Amino acid sequence: MFTGIVQGQGQIKSIAEGKNQRSFVITLPRAMSQDVKIGASIAINGACLTVTSQSDNHFSFDVIGQTLKLTNLGLLQQDDWVNAERSLKYGDEIGGHVISGHISSAVVISHIENQDQNTSIWFDLSQVHQKYVLPQGYISLNGCSLTVSSVSDSAFCVCLIPETLRTTGFGKATVGTQVNMEIDHQTQTIVATVERVLASQQT
Repeated sequence: MFTGIVQGQGQIKSIAEGKNQRSFVITLPRAMSQDVKIGASIAINGACLTVTSQSDNHFSFDVIGQTLKLTNLGLLQQDDWVNAERSLKYGDEIGGHVISGHISSAVVISHIENQDQNTSIWFDLSQVHQKYVLPQGYISLNGCSLTVSSVSDSAFCVCLIPETLRTTGFGKATVGTQVNMEIDHQTQTIVATVERVLASQQT
C-alpha cells in the first residue's frame, strides 16, 4: 500500500527484454535506497513493483506483459524519469490517500492550462470509469494523490501547484502523454454497492 505522496524521481538505467516481460534497472534517490530488502514493493509511476535485486541505489524490477500493456511502463525508455514511492509503513503519515498500486488504466493528457501559481491538466476519461471519477474525489495519477477539480462527459481535470509540478514530473508533461490512473477504491466500492442494491430492488 502507498499514500500517493511521491518521495522522489528515479531514472531508467537500463531495460532488458524477456519472454513476455521486461526487466528494468532504475536509479532511485539515495534517500529512498536505505534498508530496502529484496521482495520489497516500490511504486513506479503508481504501479506496485517488486524489487528483484539491488546494487547501491540501482534497483531491478521485472514487469510482466499484462502490466506493460495496461500501464505506461511499456512506453518507458532508457534515461526516462519516473515517480517513485516506497510502501507505506504502520505509523507513517498519510498525506494523500491509500493507494494499492494496481493501475485501473492509462489515461491521456488532452489539454494543459498554465497559470501563474496553478496548472490545470485535463485527461481523457473512458465511459467505463466515468462513474468512479467525481468532483472533489481522490485520484492517483502516476502515483501522485490528487483531487479531481472538474469532470465532463469524457474528461476530468486536476489542478497542480508548482511544487507538485517540480517533484512529480508533471511539469514536463505534454498533451498526448500517457499517465497511469488508479481510481479510488473506496469510491469504486460505494458505487458498486449502490448499483447492486438498486439492481436487487428492481427484481
